[in-house]
Amino acid sequence: MSLAPAVTPTRVRSVPVADPGPLLDRLPRSGSLCWLRGGDGLVAWGEAARIEVRGPERFEAAAAWWADLLAGAEVDDLVGVAGSGPVAFGSFTFDDGPQGSVMIMPRVVVGRRGGAAWVTTVGPDVVDVLTAGVEPVEPVGAVRYADGSRSVRSWESAVTRAVGRIRAGDLDKVVLARDLLALTDQAVDPRALLQRLSQRYPGCWTFAVDGLVGSTPELLVRRTGDHLESRVLAGTIDRGVDAVTDAEHAAELLGSAKDRSEHEMAVQSVAEALAPFCSDLVVPRTPEIVRLANVQHLATDVTGRLGNGETALDLAAALHPTAAVCGTPTQAARTVIRELEGMDRGRYAGPVGWVDGRGDGAFGIALRCAEVDADRVRMFAGCGLVAGSDPGAELAESQTKLLAMRDALEGRDA
Repeated sequence: MSLAPAVTPTRVRSVPVADPGPLLDRLPRSGSLCWLRGGDGLVAWGEAARIEVRGPERFEAAAAWWADLLAGAEVDDLVGVAGSGPVAFGSFTFDDGPQGSVMIMPRVVVGRRGGAAWVTTVGPDVVDVLTAGVEPVEPVGAVRYADGSRSVRSWESAVTRAVGRIRAGDLDKVVLARDLLALTDQAVDPRALLQRLSQRYPGCWTFAVDGLVGSTPELLVRRTGDHLESRVLAGTIDRGVDAVTDAEHAAELLGSAKDRSEHEMAVQSVAEALAPFCSDLVVPRTPEIVRLANVQHLATDVTGRLGNGETALDLAAALHPTAAVCGTPTQAARTVIRELEGMDRGRYAGPVGWVDGRGDGAFGIALRCAEVDADRVRMFAGCGLVAGSDPGAELAESQTKLLAMRDALEGRDA
């Protein structure tokens, strides 16, 4: 269901430019959009067109809106790489409930990819995009925390009940999430969070779409021409205090039957979802270790070749929800989440990213993120539960995952 009319842009123009420097330095405070990894990617602002969609058909409605916009656009793309020309940023809800998903076609995009940089404008040309002054980033100030939708003790009780359902044979795995509220003395400047996240997690995909800000380690899908890839993460352990203990933790994670089982379910769900669209699907048999600033994950990179030209948005819709954020079997896990989680996830754990006019694009899973609403920040963390899960250990894992956003909010260094 659409909640906003589409506005057909008159012209989309992309031109090459000299290296613009740090992309985040280009963003204004309001309306910032972002998809960055290792300093490359897209930053954008303004709204040439916007749509809000909800319900089970939200992905189809968004795709139809984007196709209509492209059909009416006059495109002058002098760059010709993924991310140049028309681009829309999207952020979708985890569930089919009443909260809205959103897609935004920005008025200005500044991009960098593989050494090439460009500026895209929609509508009348925007002059001096790279020389216009930008408001300085505002510090966050003091932060106070409060329980989210349920208390810590209540969430542990929900974990206990969910594990009981798994042991009874109702399902194999379920992901339960929790939220934490942060209140600040003044409205949060999302650029402060983006800068800290991108600096501390350069290997993650740092994003901002319509107030949802985060840095996800999990790439749901990236499409470049007929090539696609997906990074699956499931199974987590803390970093060590030095190189020796770090390696010990990694070995413990690789040797954990509980974590390996959880990871294999997540990989299988992605492979099964991509198989109908791909030839030459490559699924490594053994996971690798991905090290972030505060945790280590089991990771598997799945790759393939597209057979029928599906867009990045089409593929994200087909993949969502994966076992990494929902569970196995999917419908049974969704039922347990609705019964036991005790909150509406909103756009947490849903697809977030971008798609261009060629169908190229990238969508991550909205993890390690927060909804920023002036002086109120709602952050999230989730844990995959299997038969061997312990409520206390899962709580500790969720608290470690929340540190990504807490540190960004409080300005703590790695």
